[in-house]
Amino acid sequence: MSDTMRIKIGLFFGSTTCYTEMAGEKIRDNIDKLVGYPSVTLYNIALTKIDSMSKYDFLILGIPTWDYGELQEDWEKQWDGINSIHIRGKIIALYGLGDQVGYPDWFQDAMGYLWHKVRKLGARTIGEWPNKDYEFNNSRALNKEKSFFVGLALDDENQSHTSDASIAKWCEQIIKEYCSLKQ
Repeated sequence: MSDTMRIKIGLFFGSTTCYTEMAGEKIRDNIDKLVGYPSVTLYNIALTKIDSMSKYDFLILGIPTWDYGELQEDWEKQWDGINSIHIRGKIIALYGLGDQVGYPDWFQDAMGYLWHKVRKLGARTIGEWPNKDYEFNNSRALNKEKSFFVGLALDDENQSHTSDASIAKWCEQIIKEYCSLKQ
């Protein structure tokens, strides 16, 4: 990546059990390695005001789905505040954690809720992820054609063996998508 294309990315996550945070750290490490310099700053939304999102043109948002399609508690506390952040025109990639076996009717729903919210506020989203290697009944995080998730779908409960490879591939994908949008 050329110096003229240096990017700064804000990665905001909510994490009760640390899995969403650990995925965020892996995403940061993969992207920093891909671009060749530290480009990703991590923010735990339990400890950071989400209006910090306005400092970045490129955001990555990490959200787990709890129980029956519920928001994670830190995202739930910040949910209404997202409306007051200027994110129109920002490029946003999302990743979510969920349990496709334990909650097959609500798999990745929180990521879908967040995607709809940022799109309604005028953000551009990138990073759709194929749903072919998952077994679930329903998800609010599917695109219109229902062949892709609106972001990277991770299931560390049942597919932890695929997470690192999926993260690496998705990071390559979103950097390419971001660069093609910025040219």
